[in-house]
Amino acid sequence: MLGRTASAIFWMYRYLERAENTARLLEAGHRMTMTRSEDMAVQEWRSVLATLGLQQAYEAKYSDFGGAQVCDFVLRAKDNSENVLSMIERARTNARAARSSITGEVWEAINEGWMTLSNLLKKPVSSGTLNQSLGAVRRVSTMVRGTTHGSMLRNEAYSFSRLGTFIERADKTARILDVKYYLLLPSLSYVGTPLDTGQWDTVLRSLSAERAYRWLNAGRMDARSIADFLILDDRFPRSLVFCYSELRDTMADLAKFHGSEAEAHEHMRQFDMRLRDTSVENIFDRGLHEFLLDFIANNQLLASAIGSDYRFNS
Repeated sequence: MLGRTASAIFWMYRYLERAENTARLLEAGHRMTMTRSEDMAVQEWRSVLATLGLQQAYEAKYSDFGGAQVCDFVLRAKDNSENVLSMIERARTNARAARSSITGEVWEAINEGWMTLSNLLKKPVSSGTLNQSLGAVRRVSTMVRGTTHGSMLRNEAYSFSRLGTFIERADKTARILDVKYYLLLPSLSYVGTPLDTGQWDTVLRSLSAERAYRWLNAGRMDARSIADFLILDDRFPRSLVFCYSELRDTMADLAKFHGSEAEAHEHMRQFDMRLRDTSVENIFDRGLHEFLLDFIANNQLLASAIGSDYRFNS
């Protein structure tokens, strides 16, 4: 497979995963602010923007934190180069570049999804259209993922789609967890208060993890239990361990296709073993923030190694 085709597929699925995670984070923030005081609602939206790395850009333009205004900025603002509509458009552009390596069903799913979302986001987002817009973002990703699983050969193209998906998913899970733990909680005095519990609930909802976590933990809402679930529980499809299990299997498939391993495979083994050999006690003894920063850096190193080995810039 040509490097530019591999790159297009890899980034197509990274952008789709990124857009979906962003939509879920906005949806969780919106849901939480509906039951919060005005001051706490502002804090929730600040936390969403901080998680997305957009707080500085937003505050340079706005001084207030209305929910519809925040969501409009994240979803469609032209002066926000990382808006969700741009992510979907980039995914579509990459899909077009890889048309010969994806199925017609996959192309139709992303093309139709982009057209639907573009139409919805022609006008500023309002409270009345927010849920519809966020649902449309999630459906684009869901439809493309479904048609990918249901129609594509399990070949190199499929492998690069999986790599893009799980590199991005692992990155976003780690960043959401890190921002909550390190940046969002105003003071240690808030630990165990309704503000603390509500923010952890937002983290779980933004990762579609709230129901699964409560099933397994009988309502416990503390940092250690949630970190254990989001990092080390291989039953949850957005946990770091689950993402790296998928990456490990996909990298093994690529080695079979090419008849040899490359530098990225060695990085994969080292990171995966380090992750699987740790425990939540070791993570907290070292420091959750430090662990997550290290994970994010290693995850990016793996993405770069994949790009280098397979002849594209990641």
